[in-house]
Amino acid sequence: MDDVAIVGVGESDFRALYANKNVPKDLYDLGARALRDALDDSGVDKSEIDALICTNLNYARMADVIGTHNVKFVHDLEGTGRMSGIALQEACALVRSGFADVVACVYATNGRSVGMKYGGEGGGPTVGYDTMYGMTSPGAYVSLMYQRYRHLYGAPDDALAPLAINNRRNAARNPIAVFQDEIDREEYLASRFIAEPLRKLDYCIINDGGVAFIVTSLERARSLRKPPVRVAGTAGMSALTNHYTSEDFFYSACQSVSAQLYQQTGLAPEQMDCLQVYDNFTPTILFTLEGFDHAKRGSAWEWVRDGRIHFDGPRPLNTSGGHTGESYMQGFAFHVEAVRQVRGEAGARQVANCETVQYMCASPIVTSHVLTTA
Repeated sequence: MDDVAIVGVGESDFRALYANKNVPKDLYDLGARALRDALDDSGVDKSEIDALICTNLNYARMADVIGTHNVKFVHDLEGTGRMSGIALQEACALVRSGFADVVACVYATNGRSVGMKYGGEGGGPTVGYDTMYGMTSPGAYVSLMYQRYRHLYGAPDDALAPLAINNRRNAARNPIAVFQDEIDREEYLASRFIAEPLRKLDYCIINDGGVAFIVTSLERARSLRKPPVRVAGTAGMSALTNHYTSEDFFYSACQSVSAQLYQQTGLAPEQMDCLQVYDNFTPTILFTLEGFDHAKRGSAWEWVRDGRIHFDGPRPLNTSGGHTGESYMQGFAFHVEAVRQVRGEAGARQVANCETVQYMCASPIVTSHVLTTA
């Protein structure tokens, strides 16, 4: 994958949007503004875009809004978190195959301003059976998985606290993060249960915003405005059922992806300077760290203690504040943060000498990439 690079990123000011709940946000305006910023960041002209990948957006309407009517490839992806990794994988495949030269990946959500709840809106063929047992949201499913995890591995009541605390500590260093106040263990434990044992501080934010990134060949990237961020490797594997739950916490699928990825890149987990971990709910971080061999199976809740994952620690994690501190852009904003860390543009939360960032998503479609300096 060393011939593909991300050359431009753009995202909303999530804090400003969150502060004004009662003003409706237009999905396509949010996406268009993020794309404008990504183009400006890259130095690519809008006319050069020849592939458009939209997530949670209709490509025809998006193309009309941004005035890009004739492109070689378009695709809509559903508005779920697993799609952020897939969007980058599709973009890389298009560039590597020669089918497209410049790919724009655009995502937007107006979940907060339209009152989205991420639960109880319907589901698959088993929804009737799920509902009678209270399985009406992804949070309920992850809570059930985490109950099993605790039973198997002895995780205590406060095992998730370091994750929620770390996200909020990083968010406090990020001027566009929704939440700017740090929290401590006592505040975490005082947070009310939503689906026990998950507390409110274990849940992602529901907010508004847009994210975009531009992908092109490394050769083309070298002549652009910013240093290119190379996609050194990417891999994926599904773990599909009618339910969100996974008896092994997506471990087998993560192991398959990690084996592919580490072989592609020639890098090992301990060589990653920074980790961006999809965290719709904090237990997902534990599942991911174990599935990708950062922590031994059943021990991630101990591994994340004592500052190891702080932005100035040996394995910085979710440096922008993650989905519980910065915003819930369903994985897309993690890609922006990864690019900025590699470029050295992350300000007060910058990881020293950051040259290699790993993005990981443990979900019914597992994806991971390694982004590096060119």
